[in-house]
Amino acid sequence: MRIGIDATCWANPRGYGRFTRHMLTALLAIDRENEYVFFMDTLSAGSARLPDNAEQVLVKLSESPTRAASADGRRGVMDMLRMGRRVSREPLDIFFFPSVYTYFPVWGSFRKVVAIHDVIAEKYPELIFKSRKNRLFWNLKTWLAVRQSDVVMTVSEFSKQGIVEHFGLPGERVMVVTEGSADSFGVVKDRDRLIGALSACGLDMDTRFILYVGGIAPHKNLAVLVRAFTALTQLSDYADVKLVLVGDYRDDVFLIDEKLKADMGNPEFREKVIFTGYLPDDQLNSLYNAARIFVLPSFCEGFGLPALEAMSCGTVVIGSRTTSVPEVVGDAGLFFDPHNETELVERLRTLLDNDRLREELGRRSLERAAEFSWEQSAADVLGIFQAAID
Repeated sequence: MRIGIDATCWANPRGYGRFTRHMLTALLAIDRENEYVFFMDTLSAGSARLPDNAEQVLVKLSESPTRAASADGRRGVMDMLRMGRRVSREPLDIFFFPSVYTYFPVWGSFRKVVAIHDVIAEKYPELIFKSRKNRLFWNLKTWLAVRQSDVVMTVSEFSKQGIVEHFGLPGERVMVVTEGSADSFGVVKDRDRLIGALSACGLDMDTRFILYVGGIAPHKNLAVLVRAFTALTQLSDYADVKLVLVGDYRDDVFLIDEKLKADMGNPEFREKVIFTGYLPDDQLNSLYNAARIFVLPSFCEGFGLPALEAMSCGTVVIGSRTTSVPEVVGDAGLFFDPHNETELVERLRTLLDNDRLREELGRRSLERAAEFSWEQSAADVLGIFQAAID
């Protein structure tokens, strides 16, 4: 097969960019029979390290698709047509969009596979878009992507159910491929490495802290996490605990929780709540290892990759039960109603007070995380390509 890939989201630091990089790198590592053609815009190509065995086709656009697909952006029609026309000139058997975020219309008799990671924008539009115009454009784009696709791919059974219900698709047309944790995430035994990473964030080895990793966006529900944390630390037994939030709160292309951003200017707030900004994987891995608890409080998640990364380090996860996180974490973590900060406080106290339980769940976390891999994801994607052809 000759397989075309939309690689315009390769350089994005968020979850769908990470999915694209790791899954496609693993795919081209295991598949030496099929040909792969990566279509990328010239603006993103400079920062992309594509697999050596991929052919690359560059298209000149007026704006990076990742930037244009932001909360306040809008894809230029001419840019989308340029991408579509260039793809249509290539002899292909399949064309694959690793994310609907950077989708553009394509023409040709080849099969089309589109990955829709979640239905967050459909369920919580008021937390995603800055205007009705942005929302309208998104709905039009995703509607066209679904109608053009032969197969819709997603990353969890939770997301599949949401896609089937929202778009009215038969279940057999939506296929699930899970994600994996990168090799850079695992148990760290080097104490000096941990000390260095913690020191850079104003922490030390004795600091008890709760960790969050992800976007600083309204749908991530950090307001409930902060309120629960504040209530927790007003109790004398937990007055020393800190909250560490890892995520880009300056340059992220998606909406930022403006109230939380304003709180960052409060010195008293910053004493307890540490904002690190974006961190590279090696430093992030150390924080996962040193954290007492990892919390993912989102209203909705397509997969919840940071939870899996934390589990790969043996760190216990508390996650929202209204997302895909219970599906990923299994019996290795605890869950709560994302609207109920009191329940989250109870979960935090349960783990902070019980070292034996935390150690047992940490052991289960390592075992559960080992069930996921990018190699398995890549093999499943290859199977979907073959199913689309058949």
